[in-house]
Amino acid sequence: MSTVQKSTEMISGAEIMIEMLIRQNAEFCFAYPGGASMPLHQALRKYRDQIRTILPRHEQGGSFAAQGVARSTGRAGVCMATSGPGATNLVTGIADAKLDSVPLIAITGQVPQKFIGKDAFQETPMVEVCRGITKHSYMITDIHDVARIGKEAFYIATTGRPGPVLIDFPKDIQQAELAKEDVDFDPPFKLPGYRPEVRKALPEQVAQVIAAIRRSKKPVFYVGGGCILSDATDEFREFALRTGIPVAMTVMGLGAFPGDHEQSLHMLGMHGTVYSNFAVEESDLLLALGVRFDDRVTGKFEEFAKHGKIVHIDIDPSELQKNKEAHIPIVADLKEALVALNQVLTDDDIPELSDWHAKISGWKKKYPLNYGDSGNEIQQQYAIEELYNQTRDKDPYIAVGVGQHQMWTAQYYKFNKPRRFLSSSGLGTMGFGLPAAMGVQAALPDSLVIDIDGDGSFQMNIQELATLHCENLPVKILLLNNQHLGMVTQWEDRFMEGRRAHTYLGPVDHPEALGDGDGSMPTHTYPDFVQIAEGYGIKSRRVRSKLEYPEAVAEMLSHDGPYLLDVICTYQEHVLPMIPTGGTVSQIIIK
Repeated sequence: MSTVQKSTEMISGAEIMIEMLIRQNAEFCFAYPGGASMPLHQALRKYRDQIRTILPRHEQGGSFAAQGVARSTGRAGVCMATSGPGATNLVTGIADAKLDSVPLIAITGQVPQKFIGKDAFQETPMVEVCRGITKHSYMITDIHDVARIGKEAFYIATTGRPGPVLIDFPKDIQQAELAKEDVDFDPPFKLPGYRPEVRKALPEQVAQVIAAIRRSKKPVFYVGGGCILSDATDEFREFALRTGIPVAMTVMGLGAFPGDHEQSLHMLGMHGTVYSNFAVEESDLLLALGVRFDDRVTGKFEEFAKHGKIVHIDIDPSELQKNKEAHIPIVADLKEALVALNQVLTDDDIPELSDWHAKISGWKKKYPLNYGDSGNEIQQQYAIEELYNQTRDKDPYIAVGVGQHQMWTAQYYKFNKPRRFLSSSGLGTMGFGLPAAMGVQAALPDSLVIDIDGDGSFQMNIQELATLHCENLPVKILLLNNQHLGMVTQWEDRFMEGRRAHTYLGPVDHPEALGDGDGSMPTHTYPDFVQIAEGYGIKSRRVRSKLEYPEAVAEMLSHDGPYLLDVICTYQEHVLPMIPTGGTVSQIIIK
């Protein structure tokens, strides 16, 4: 009598990892292949009906695209690279995610274990390289750990204060196999030192905050990215509207409160509004919610908000008392804290603020955001205002590079909802805008997604135009082209007598290379972004005058696919107001 043996289905380490990505609800993986990650890519191919792999044209672009997914949806983004140079090309994106508290899973191929430490071809010790810029890092050394590490990585990245997690994955473990029936796809965690339980503000702490509000005459909210990351914007808006307290926001906090509301002071800090900085300076109570007291906000730490009481609520205890001492420090999940504050707030606790509002209203009238008239030449502020006028009702997602255009967007585009403004804020990474927009467009295919960029920043990841075309991602690119590294040029003009030191982006024999230009719009531009875009298959157009600009924006917005609008701008516009580095509000530059 013969016995028919049942065949056992085998599964590789690489396939287990991709299964775990799917089980953690990852819809996208931005992955660039190489020798040490080929098994992972074969697994991605096998599971292509369950997870979409998008091929960026540079690993850094993939890391920023994964951030685009995370920043716009709140879910962890996933990027992947091979060992060695592929892995190190992710490092900037990982550091960027760490500083801005973005949940990111970065998977890197690694040489087989027997070659580790022997200077093998394309070997880099990624765990050591990334130790200071990740929330946690893994190297997988046993196929039995793959499922657990995959599950833990998402948990760590998305709980508590979010952040990036690195998984370094040796090729031999990717290729190893187990019987699928022996794999536990819902394994228990092994995280004895990690307890990201939701912490609530104690009742006595809530009472202290309410009492401070009740006694205040000049309170101000100082709201950062933590409000958005904790999904606390609804609770915050309820609290802010009921108390009537003015709201100043950081770059990361834009959209936590409607930018066009009369209570909004817009952005504060180095390039914030005059009235937001004046209000914080004169406040008797600063309610700091989900913020880091970053130096670009505070200037000289000891002089910042020194006249009043400070309440600081943050989920990360390491942020409390780090840069600025708080009188009422509270370690808590901001959403839970605001729920508690809303519950106990009574009408008797709401302070009388009519005089305070009148004073702020006077500052707003005296020191509005403004810029001069350049005739028919296009100024960047005008370009952004016109874009805002044409898109404000379309609920767009705006990504930016880093530089003057980033700050002008923060100033002149009024964000009314959270997660609509994507900016490399802590690390300040040029080249962030285009690939971040690419990730948003993949995650939200029916949304209008715009990259507002500068020509210097744009060229850092210009190759992702190919990804837009090949992956059918209809991102619109508003390229504010002034032929300079604008923010550095501004500092040269303000503090170095206009001496150009490698901030002109054209040929070195041009007079402006040494600062001998006249500040007008460049007659000839380099490179030809229209030709480059068209070479990538991207519809494009160049404009030089205000007369043609509104119609060109409308054409860009109505185009079905990706579109690049090359806007030739003046190059000696400055982002104002400006508080010099390490300075105080008393040193604010207005013109």
